[in-house]
Order: sequence, then C-alpha cells, then structure tokens
Amino acid sequence: MVQNKRQIGAGREKMAGQYLVSQGYDILEYNFYSRYGEVDIVARHGEYLVFVEVKYRKSLTAGHPFEAVTMQKQRAICKVATYYMKKHGLEYMPVRFDVVGIIGEDVQVLQNAFDYIA
Repeated sequence: MVQNKRQIGAGREKMAGQYLVSQGYDILEYNFYSRYGEVDIVARHGEYLVFVEVKYRKSLTAGHPFEAVTMQKQRAICKVATYYMKKHGLEYMPVRFDVVGIIGEDVQVLQNAFDYIA
C-alpha cells in the first residue's frame, strides 16, 4: 500500500510524540489548527508550554530537518501559539518552541529551537 505524505507525516508525528513522552513531555494535542496555521504537537515539559514542529527526512541528502523550519514557518507557529494560549487561558505560562528532527528512524529534539517572533 502506498502512503501519501499526510499519512507518512501523521506516522512521524506519532513517532515524535512517543519519543517526547519518553523524554518527560506530556502531549496535550496533535495537529492543532487555527486560521493562522497549524502546530504539529502541543505539549507540556516541566513548567513550559511547548509548541513542537516535526520534520522528517529519509536521509540528509535534502539537508537536516532542523534547517527546514524557515523564518516564515517560525512566524506562523508563533501566531498559532498565541491563539492557542488565548483560547485555553494559558497566557501566563512560559512558552518554548522545539523542533523534532527525524532522519530515517533516528529522532532528535532541538529544545528552544527559536525565539518568539511577532
């Protein structure tokens, strides 16, 4: 059976979520959508509310997955994060933006990958 990109992405997001749980994260939500865009995973880690972008590469031929989170994508994630926090009454929580990079079956987390961009 041939999987489409959405199915592959969903599988990699679940893989990332399982890895994050093993690292002490508490997953609150997968694929939070708003009119501003989408965030792959919303989680809590210690005192932080964490917005996580998941990027997958079969190999490093197309570059490292961490490099795929462009300034435009960062800005969109920040807008979604602001909306999420207001919607859930969590404006008081410290926030962090992490990126999970998956290369083949290897999972890495880059905590505090970027700062809030207005």
